[in-house]
Amino acid sequence: MQTLNHTDKEVIEAIILKANICFVGVVDQNNKPYVLPMNYGYKDNVIYLHSAPEGRLIDIVNNNPNICITFSIDNELVFQHPEVACSYRMTSKSVVAMGQVQWIEDMDEKREALNILMKTYSDKLFNYSDPAVRNVKMWKIPIDEVTCKEFGAPHDEYRLKRNLDELKNVSGK
Repeated sequence: MQTLNHTDKEVIEAIILKANICFVGVVDQNNKPYVLPMNYGYKDNVIYLHSAPEGRLIDIVNNNPNICITFSIDNELVFQHPEVACSYRMTSKSVVAMGQVQWIEDMDEKREALNILMKTYSDKLFNYSDPAVRNVKMWKIPIDEVTCKEFGAPHDEYRLKRNLDELKNVSGK
């Protein structure tokens, strides 16, 4: 098995769209990292998040808008021999995206961002009351840098191509 770096935008987007949560990493004023799992939406190289309007995470981002967002899918424990500890490893596909948080304040833009976020989890169309929209903090993160890796990829080129074709044909999101 090998680790592959992917640069194909279709592969990167397929991984992002297949994930059901992302992990959001920030750094506070004391240079301490803080990571939380969050729901997300994705469209046109932009990640959308939502949260409470205040709290530790909001304070950190207001001080330092740089953010790291990680998506991971197809996590599976594999081994070459069950009695050899060093033969165990996880296979997975991951995307690490970096950007700067922009707060969405406009009510119509917030609703659009909520629709993008909800599309990750449901095909339903939703209506949002004004109080609900006012009371949610909407995040917009244009991706500045992105890396994509596949850990534990097969050496067999045919299997590798088939796996990538399957990933690109992810449906339902």
